[in-house]
Amino acid sequence: MSQGAKPIPEMSGHKFKPVEEQLAYIKKGVAEIIPEAELAAKLENSRKTGKPLRVYLGVDPTAPDLHLGHTVVLRKLKHFQDLGHTAVFLIGDFSAMIGDPTGVSETRPPVSREQVDANAETYLAQVFKILDRNKTEVHRNSDWLAKMNAEDVVRLCSHYRLARMLEREDFRSRLDKGQPISVHELLYPLLTARDAVELQSDVELGATEQKFNLLVHREMQREYGLPGQAILTMPILVGLDGQRKMSKSLGNYVGITEDSYEMFKKIMSISDSLMWPYLELLTDKTADVIGKLQQNVRAGTTHPKQVKVSLASQIVRDFHGEEAALQAASNWERQFSDRQVPNDAPVKTLSKDNDLGSKQGKIYLSRALSQLHAAPSRAEAERLIKQGAVELDGAVIKDPRHEIDLHHPRRYLLRVGKKNIFYLDVK
Repeated sequence: MSQGAKPIPEMSGHKFKPVEEQLAYIKKGVAEIIPEAELAAKLENSRKTGKPLRVYLGVDPTAPDLHLGHTVVLRKLKHFQDLGHTAVFLIGDFSAMIGDPTGVSETRPPVSREQVDANAETYLAQVFKILDRNKTEVHRNSDWLAKMNAEDVVRLCSHYRLARMLEREDFRSRLDKGQPISVHELLYPLLTARDAVELQSDVELGATEQKFNLLVHREMQREYGLPGQAILTMPILVGLDGQRKMSKSLGNYVGITEDSYEMFKKIMSISDSLMWPYLELLTDKTADVIGKLQQNVRAGTTHPKQVKVSLASQIVRDFHGEEAALQAASNWERQFSDRQVPNDAPVKTLSKDNDLGSKQGKIYLSRALSQLHAAPSRAEAERLIKQGAVELDGAVIKDPRHEIDLHHPRRYLLRVGKKNIFYLDVK
């Protein structure tokens, strides 16, 4: 049964925005739409009939806490909700006990019912920081999957071919390596496809790594006489290090239940280049607004720090509220920006014409520090960066491969250690 969901009135057609406008908002940050023409047709029909699309996201509560990487797909569900469509959030409390085989090289250990139930409660508290609780349908797939008998499972399996299942990259790789595959893992995409059938979804959302499952769901809907949902996948969020997938195990994550100041400080530590995909994937700003910000930064009329402070404030605001965001920004400014810069701080210059080993008009910060004698060697510069001893415009840089763009003239404030403070002019 739905939890916390109220009946959602259908909107008359004139209340839906034009399809082109809806698609522009929906496509922001999206990796793939399968197929886009079909989604456009569904949106057009919705607009004509006044009936909102049923847009579904399923999440297995296998851990108690979410980080920003988990919210990327969740925020896309909110975008559909913003446009007047029905957001359907499914808690995979039954499927979580099976375990999604996506991306794993061995059979997952089962998760207990008690664990799943406890995690599900924390998920709802976190999810409704993004979704509108009063306009969201909430379901648990145990409502139908737990009631299936042996005959039901056999009938479900009869709708899909083993050869198609073994085309899956995860399974094929494990077979090639002689690694075991348990039969219940083959059932996972079929059982979760039953979710799509039960929910009669028009659109399903997921991460790029979930594409195989989503395609199975679409095909299974057709086997059961439904039109077949459109699929929308979102990219995996890169972590704070700017290189790898955001993950708690890698320590490059921002938890959405973290202290507001810690969250703000972590966002301010990302590179200038990383803040653009974060704006795209972690906020509701439109592509046009983000594009204008990028133009202003390139033109030098807006400082990257200003954009990053706005990003960090917005993310903290989403999960902790306005007052916490203002306080976090104030604390960060006091700690990092209000420190006195010596009046006689030297100015050092980089140019795209400098022979500094730059590639395509960019240079690693570690190489620049070495060449400008801000560090005795590039190895030492990399060590300082990894230790968090280097700040660029108040943001701690921990990625030794952080790049400076030599094509766009601007001035940076650099701190290397406690005493080495200088301005860096890119000309």
